[in-house]
Amino acid sequence: MSQKTTTFLMFQNGDAEEAMTFYVSLFEDSKVVAVSHYGPGEPGPEGTVKHATFTLAGQEYMCIDSNQRHAFGFTPSISIWVACDTEEEIERLYAALLEGGQALMPIGSYGFSTRFGWLADRFGVSWQLNLA
Repeated sequence: MSQKTTTFLMFQNGDAEEAMTFYVSLFEDSKVVAVSHYGPGEPGPEGTVKHATFTLAGQEYMCIDSNQRHAFGFTPSISIWVACDTEEEIERLYAALLEGGQALMPIGSYGFSTRFGWLADRFGVSWQLNLA
């Protein structure tokens, strides 16, 4: 059996399902694979995500709504890298992900790439978009 790694996103504001659904809407070959929610009497707020699996561009991710508040959240030092095929794709994704978020590096030429942008979306997840 070979090992497998999967990116795991922990949300703390009860918005894991909203974020997952938003991300899936942006990328081709993406879908929600499975979602389980907290029910009555369980340790998390009823209806929030206990565990979910989804794919973005065929890559698997997992997420939860944490049932405990932590003193940490997402940080830009860990981000999702997206290799974009076209100028239109990088512009579309950057605009959609930036809505309600924060630009860390606006789309531009930075020496290592002619078209690159880095942002934190409205959920706090960091994305690096690069024109391949």
